[in-house]
Amino acid sequence: MDPLDLAAKLVRLARAKGADAADAVWSESLSLSAQWRMGALEQLDRAETIEVGLRAFLGKRQAIVSTSDLSPAALDALAERAVAMAKTVPEDPWCGLADPDALCLGNPDLDLVDPQEPSPDSLIARARACEEAARAVEGITNSEGAQAGWSRSRMVIVGTNGMARLHASTGFSQSVAVVAGEGTAMERDYDHAVATHGSDLPAPELTGTRAGRRTVARLNPRKMPTQKVPVVFSPRKARSLIGHFAGAVNGAAVARGTSFLKDRLGTAVFAKGVTIIDDPLRPRGLRSHAADGEGIASRERALVEDGRLASWLLDLRSARQLGMESTGHAARGVSAPPGPGASNLFLMPGATPPETLIADIKTGFYVTDLFGMGTNMLTGDYSRGAAGFWIENGQIAFPVSEVTVAGNLKDMFQNLVPANDLSFLFGIDSPTVRIDGLTVAGA
Repeated sequence: MDPLDLAAKLVRLARAKGADAADAVWSESLSLSAQWRMGALEQLDRAETIEVGLRAFLGKRQAIVSTSDLSPAALDALAERAVAMAKTVPEDPWCGLADPDALCLGNPDLDLVDPQEPSPDSLIARARACEEAARAVEGITNSEGAQAGWSRSRMVIVGTNGMARLHASTGFSQSVAVVAGEGTAMERDYDHAVATHGSDLPAPELTGTRAGRRTVARLNPRKMPTQKVPVVFSPRKARSLIGHFAGAVNGAAVARGTSFLKDRLGTAVFAKGVTIIDDPLRPRGLRSHAADGEGIASRERALVEDGRLASWLLDLRSARQLGMESTGHAARGVSAPPGPGASNLFLMPGATPPETLIADIKTGFYVTDLFGMGTNMLTGDYSRGAAGFWIENGQIAFPVSEVTVAGNLKDMFQNLVPANDLSFLFGIDSPTVRIDGLTVAGA
């Protein structure tokens, strides 16, 4: 059965069983991946899954049931169970579908599907080229392996409010992690790349060479004494700070009162000039979509504008709790209700090159790796294990490991200065950033 027809059938079944309203999700995913390690094929995987989920409403009660059995009998039983469960769960005053007038009617072409499915041999060759390039770097002694992958996903959502949407996308990836040194003096690093279209991936040799050079550069690290210094986050680690920000402006956390920014809407939370954008309509974006998981139209939105917190990330439920309108940020799965989530989120670049951002630092720390989950989203307290390079007199001087970077995200955001080297590589992106006055705790 056509996915739209199948989802519509599930919705009709729910209404026939007594539901006041319902929506159904049909999801299909296909993936193929190859792993190559130490000059040999280690693993070749292919996975194909199809699932459906049904959300049934009885007044202000809702229940969700999902299955991978698409037989007529199973779908009928699914609808019956969903309605039966909705009769027994507590009321949720904030649940419900979007008003029909609020639904997105347009469907811009965001070019999210690469029609060319790669062969297993081509993925094996890509993974092999990644690892060979990494291992060819002088000083590399071992490999954790390289991976090349492809995926295709489709999702259909149909509701009794008139919503009927199909979203499809593809993804390509390559990565490699290698080891340098021997015994207790070994160091590890990696590189990876992702894209919606295979042609947008860098050459696998480039990914491999970068991983190898990063790893060798970390050999013979020093341990530094505890001190307060300027800390510069490389782009691949600065993006984690933007991820913490996204968690703090998530409407569900704000409505629960569990965000350290819960009372800061409309106030300055970053320095003037700092802007953070969420753009779900970027062509070939890794998280692009024309409408969110509740059928609300997507649009580019400034979450931070000239340092001021301008918007939350809201789905319908969190928007109703806060007395606001949805911002079109509902993310949806088969077996769970919608929840707020960012799309293509990025920190706008500043005007200063990274080298200039570092040039006046007499003593500081350049972060290339972070470990652990030491972030308290209720208070903003931040403490994470880190590795990278020490800065002396405006220059990268030597590698550093086994230190902790600590501060509070409220202060860190206020002191954050972005460089001009933003590249769109992942779903959350950032240029190099500098934050003064952080504690680097070491020996």
